[in-house]
Amino acid sequence: MLPSATMNILKVHGCYRLQPPISHLSQNIHPSSLTTHHKSKLCHVSSPSIHSSNPQFRISRTNSNLRNVRVSEIGAPLWTQKDDKQDNSGSPEDLTMNGEAYQKTLRLVECSMFAALGGLAYILSSSLAIENYFGCFFALPIVFSSMRWDIVAGRKTMVATATLLLVLAGPIKALTYLLMHGFLGLAMGSLWRSKANWGVSIFTSAIVRAIGAMGYVVMYSFLIRENILALITINIHASATFILTSLGFLTIPSMNLIYAIFGTLLLLNCCFFVFLLHLLYALFFTRLGMKASLRLPKWFAKAI
Repeated sequence: MLPSATMNILKVHGCYRLQPPISHLSQNIHPSSLTTHHKSKLCHVSSPSIHSSNPQFRISRTNSNLRNVRVSEIGAPLWTQKDDKQDNSGSPEDLTMNGEAYQKTLRLVECSMFAALGGLAYILSSSLAIENYFGCFFALPIVFSSMRWDIVAGRKTMVATATLLLVLAGPIKALTYLLMHGFLGLAMGSLWRSKANWGVSIFTSAIVRAIGAMGYVVMYSFLIRENILALITINIHASATFILTSLGFLTIPSMNLIYAIFGTLLLLNCCFFVFLLHLLYALFFTRLGMKASLRLPKWFAKAI
């Protein structure tokens, strides 16, 4: 009775198939081919014969034999968790307060904010015709960026402000800002960043301001098709002739003397303006707690 039950269990579609032992397979067989071999050789046992003949029969020979299969060569994985940890190990450190990425992002954000503030103040002052009253503050964002970070940050602030004015107000406003305030702020910020003496800083900044003023006059002379510089020198010549005649000197000054007087007056005007900017900006930075980064004269340091 037992042999007949066993024969019914192993009867698959009217044929008997014998499986070779898996432990005798070659070790060089790939796991995918081995799986295909088992799928083709294993027989599907009909459920009625199992339940009717011997329900306690278990097919566990295949699982036990599969444990003895070995693969000869296994390729190295292309990605490991260790490599991923090494790639991302520096990212948390860069996001800290002293990280390089954090400092670069903070400098970029501050330069953008200062550029937007300077451009907005210049546009509003020009629109409301109060530019002469707030002209001393237009160079402050550039100087503050240079003192807060470095000279490169001050130059980026100046370029960003000029670009914003070019887009919003046109090229005339952008060039006027650069000639009258932009280059002056960059010169002052660079000299203060290098802790230059106030005498050198005032004289150099005054020269930059005077050159910017001359460029401003030339630009508007080209726009209105009129030589404004010639008109200024003619008026100076007439004023000097009238003064000399009223004093009893019957002489006419030469044009070279007139040019020298004009240059001297322009340089004095720029020196006084830059000196007032030095006083105002030094007081502002001192109130912000940046006194250690400034090189102040002794008389001004004692006064504040």
